Amino acid sequence: MNESYAERVEIMGCPIDRVSLPTAVERIEGFIAAADRLYQAIGINLDQLLKMKQDPEFARIVSRGDLLTADGQSILWLGRIFKQPLPERVPGVDIMCALLPRAAEKGYRVFMLGTRREILSAAVANLQMQYPGVRVCGSHHGFFSRDEEPAVVEEINRSRADILFIAISSPKKELFVDRNREGLKVRFALGVGGAFDILAGVTARSPLWMQRSGVEWVWRIIQEPRRMIRRLWISRGILPYVFRELRNR
Repeated sequence: MNESYAERVEIMGCPIDRVSLPTAVERIEGFIAAADRLYQAIGINLDQLLKMKQDPEFARIVSRGDLLTADGQSILWLGRIFKQPLPERVPGVDIMCALLPRAAEKGYRVFMLGTRREILSAAVANLQMQYPGVRVCGSHHGFFSRDEEPAVVEEINRSRADILFIAISSPKKELFVDRNREGLKVRFALGVGGAFDILAGVTARSPLWMQRSGVEWVWRIIQEPRRMIRRLWISRGILPYVFRELRNR
């Protein structure tokens, strides 16, 4: 096994790296230092796991990720059920917040891609206030067509960014990176979920005790009831796969 995958396990056929947040950040800094190609981190939640079960091509794309972390509490629960315990949730927003002080210290250049124009503008401004010294070398909203992708890639490349933070919904962000893997000249790409909304003040992150207790999803339901209930309803589709896996074992 490749040394970088020494802690990679499988949960219901989905590869996931058994890493804590500090270990993930350390590995990412190694990717950035290598600077030999585009490296990508993907957070795995229940939606993505279900999509992987239903779409072999999406499963192939996710499996190509250089760092695959448990983005949702449900993935930790499944890890326990299938005897592959994971140390903690490592969502993209936490990785981003841990990387930004290092970006300021080491001069990493950051490009922010995603969400609506007005939210993105506020997120960039607030990020630079909260993390003085971070070089945001470019940004672009997330509502562009497939035909516009080459121009967006060119804009990212012109910025000479080291890190690309992507706040586009899944599977669009994974497909964007996969299609442009050879053309993008950044060192590292990371999906950050709703991080730009949090930075812009549109939504608030749950209290720390909820994050540590694994009940952040309750906070999200309170903040976005329609969206989260819809996601939970769709995610119920994972249950037949769970029962089938348990039966086969």
